[in-house]
Amino acid sequence: MKQQSIQIEHIPALLWGEASERIVLAVHGSGSHKADVPVSTLAEIAAVHGWQVLSFDLPEHGDRRADSAQCIPQVCVPEIQAVFRALAGRWEHIRLFANSLGAYFSLLALAEQPVERAWFLSPVVDMRRLIENMMRWFGVSEERLHAEGQIETPIGQTLRWDYYRHVCGHPIDRWDIPTDILYGERDEMCERDTVESFAGRFSAGLTIVPGSEHYFHTPEQIAALRGWLERTWDT
Repeated sequence: MKQQSIQIEHIPALLWGEASERIVLAVHGSGSHKADVPVSTLAEIAAVHGWQVLSFDLPEHGDRRADSAQCIPQVCVPEIQAVFRALAGRWEHIRLFANSLGAYFSLLALAEQPVERAWFLSPVVDMRRLIENMMRWFGVSEERLHAEGQIETPIGQTLRWDYYRHVCGHPIDRWDIPTDILYGERDEMCERDTVESFAGRFSAGLTIVPGSEHYFHTPEQIAALRGWLERTWDT
């Protein structure tokens, strides 16, 4: 698979595949990076269909692990928009693949952009509920989070007051892009009813993989991802 390392503004990115007028913007999830297995799997399938893929590292991930910028909506949404503008200036057809947290940022960043279609893998579609679930799991009240500003949790995620308030003030209320969702039956991060509600509100296709969890990484899960992309590529 042909790969080219490029920079979009200050953002390290990878351009996958042979030259084409068609490209998929890939936005990875938390703890991932621009060359992770779901992205490389997407790139292989895209190449067969004559599409390129552009992936990039979010702050605090991949080649930006030492980045001073935080991986929060206030930073990531403008970055995704900047990357999209760069693609729109060069490619005629643009699709979106977004995983987990990357799906949430993409929902905020690209709702009004001319994206032809989207694929969401294990998407976070209700960030407020996820944060409030985490607060409940670890006994953190809204008053305490407000007072302390940020609180580390035992699972390595940081609860941030400014992040929480931003999420509360920016609900997902528009998504007109034709979308398909792949979701693990045992997803521990995003409850099934939130994903089903999102799919119903925005007429998205929903495929549930029995036994799978939030993070798709086993050979069986990657095979499910590959088959799903193939089935939905031209629908």
